[in-house]
Amino acid sequence: MAVTHDPATQQEDAAALRDELIDCDIHHMLPSQAALRPYLSHRWQRYHERFGLRQVLETQYWVTTTHVQAARGDAFPPSGLPPGSDLDFLRSQLLDHWGISYGVLNVTEVFQFSAQRGEYGTALTRAINDFTLAEWLIPEPRLRSSIAITADNAEAAITEIERLGADPRFVQVLMTLRNEAPMGNRRYWPIYRAAAKAGLPIAVHVGGIAGHAPSGAGWFSYYFEMHAGHIQAFQAHTASLVLSGVFDEIPELRIVFVEGGFSWAIPLAWRLDRLHGVLREEVPNLRFEPSHYLRRHFWFTTQPIEEPNTPNQFHSMVQALDLGDRLIFATDYPHWDFDAPDQALPRGLSVEAKRKIYSANARSLYGLPPAAAI
Repeated sequence: MAVTHDPATQQEDAAALRDELIDCDIHHMLPSQAALRPYLSHRWQRYHERFGLRQVLETQYWVTTTHVQAARGDAFPPSGLPPGSDLDFLRSQLLDHWGISYGVLNVTEVFQFSAQRGEYGTALTRAINDFTLAEWLIPEPRLRSSIAITADNAEAAITEIERLGADPRFVQVLMTLRNEAPMGNRRYWPIYRAAAKAGLPIAVHVGGIAGHAPSGAGWFSYYFEMHAGHIQAFQAHTASLVLSGVFDEIPELRIVFVEGGFSWAIPLAWRLDRLHGVLREEVPNLRFEPSHYLRRHFWFTTQPIEEPNTPNQFHSMVQALDLGDRLIFATDYPHWDFDAPDQALPRGLSVEAKRKIYSANARSLYGLPPAAAI
């Protein structure tokens, strides 16, 4: 959680929050694997029960942190269900408590299901989307969701996008951070085309199973390293997407980076622009400098947000990549590093800037109707 701010800053946050609040990263999950059963065919029910999930975790530290299920201590509902699996408790503790107009769900199980290959992975992904619709989106009109996909099965991913993309309750397509290849690889372009055709952004969330070391230097020694080191993969994906030319071929494509911060994108943009001046012969089809694509095609959630000691430095970062309209608020509920809305944003932001981050930018990105229409 962000540090507690002074009373004047909290009053400014309260003024901005009075208008509207949109939380762009809420994690819901299955109360148990058995809850998926009604959404699987008989064949896959039997398979799921007999053989279960197969995976190689990207590191062991995600599961050995002292925070059980990576959750904050008070996120365990009285029902005894896992954090993020009890809709009534989530309503009370998050939506009602903070007056959230809309919350965007990113289902926890996608980080396991992304490791399943073939028809089994396809069946699981379809089932988790149907579970989300039936047991979360229909009962709670304030909620929206990502469409879970297995990115390394493009055909199945496209089927899910085409099946659910016209439903306004699904507002983006969810890819995990770690897959088999960098995101600019052409194997993923059909997914991007399908998402763009449906008018949906691609959300890239920390997690996933790539089958190789999670850093450019090998395996991490500490959970701390892993948590701080996610930016390495975000940087690699950014460079890959930009230099591949995907945005010139699919100009409607929008990318949302979730739980990755944003300050790293600024020196990366400078470096790419500088190298473009001497290496553009290798990527002759790029129509613009690399930073142009970062300014037009990338959005960033606030959690975990950078908090420099000098407030002006935050303003400088936002201005460096024209991020004022592309930062969107997120709590990361129910995880241990949850950002409370009245403490999440750095000091010195104007009320108008906070209103953009708290709601206006997400409303524009996702095309959400006024809250009064819910």
